[in-house]
Amino acid sequence: MTKLLEWLFGVSVLGVVWALVSFDLLDLSLPQTYREVAWPMPLYLLVTFGCYSLATVGYRVATFNDCEEAAKELQEQIKEAKEDLRKKGLKI
Repeated sequence: MTKLLEWLFGVSVLGVVWALVSFDLLDLSLPQTYREVAWPMPLYLLVTFGCYSLATVGYRVATFNDCEEAAKELQEQIKEAKEDLRKKGLKI
C-alpha cells in the first residue's frame, strides 16, 4: 500500500466517523454536545496539520547540515569546467 493510499484511507475513515457523529446517521442518540464538538473538528484538524507542517519545515531548515567538503568539490568542478570551455574557445 502506498503512502498516498494510507493517507486517503485514514482521511476517509475520519470523514465517515465525523459524518456519523455530526449528522447522527445511525441514530446513536448521542448528546448534543458531541455533535457541537464534532462539527468544527475538520477545521481544527486542518489548523493542527498546518501548524505541524510549519514546525517541521522550520526545524528542518534550522538543522540543515552544511557540506563544506561537497561545496569545495563542486567549486573545483566548476573551475575545471570553465578551464575546459576556455580551451575549446568559449569566453566566460
